[in-house]
Amino acid sequence: MRTEKSSGAMAASGRGGKTRRQGGYSRLLPTLVLLGFLLLWQGIAMLIDAAYILPTPVQVLQRLWELREPLFLVHLPATMGITGLGLLISVGLGVLLAVFMDASPTAERALYPLIVASQTIPTMAIAPLFVLWFGYSIWSKVLAAILITFFPVAITLHDGLRSTPREMEEYMRTGGAGRWEIFWKLKVPWAVPSFFSAVRMAIPICVIGAAIGEWLGAQSGLGYFSKRMMTQLDGAGVFAPIVLLSAAAMLVVWIVEKLEKKFVTWRKEL
Repeated sequence: MRTEKSSGAMAASGRGGKTRRQGGYSRLLPTLVLLGFLLLWQGIAMLIDAAYILPTPVQVLQRLWELREPLFLVHLPATMGITGLGLLISVGLGVLLAVFMDASPTAERALYPLIVASQTIPTMAIAPLFVLWFGYSIWSKVLAAILITFFPVAITLHDGLRSTPREMEEYMRTGGAGRWEIFWKLKVPWAVPSFFSAVRMAIPICVIGAAIGEWLGAQSGLGYFSKRMMTQLDGAGVFAPIVLLSAAAMLVVWIVEKLEKKFVTWRKEL
């Protein structure tokens, strides 16, 4: 008995050590990839030797520090406000469309082609029309963000609702469950991971939409600031708001991932 217990403890200890090593490696790998990317960027920029075309990462960080007050106090809040509002509306619209298409095959056949067709519209072409319709208000940029963001939310969540095992639905019907009871007690919990995946996918897309809207017509925001720096041939000034925007998007995605781990506790991979 002692030998068996000792063997079990050693096996558990071995598994724990292996898990810790894998966890440490998984945390180290992104750092190494990022470091390699920065070194490659630094090397190419030094080879080109034209900061107005491609500044080095060091030059970008220096410029980011020099411009920290307007970037962090004015332009970053403006862009994140547009992104937040656009993401909120896109998620709401995407959820409604996904639920509606799941509930009605007729609605799915009617709406699905329109949803796909909406993604064939070049944002750069239609965003100036939003500026003409709404001026330089926040809504011209929010609409540009919504246009390219609601699609992944609607389609990914719709696929999650449709992926519910048919056997489980039949079992609940056999037990006397109605349509809405099946939806709330089976389909919604089953589709929650798809919802979080859709939100993680939508965040960087929404950021891009907001930046495009600002680039084409705005008086503040990181996209507007990057365009202004381009007119001054300030390469580092162009890259500084882009780097800040990427960092902000990564932070929001990280927060969503933490929320997913908290609420979707039954997924082993989390």
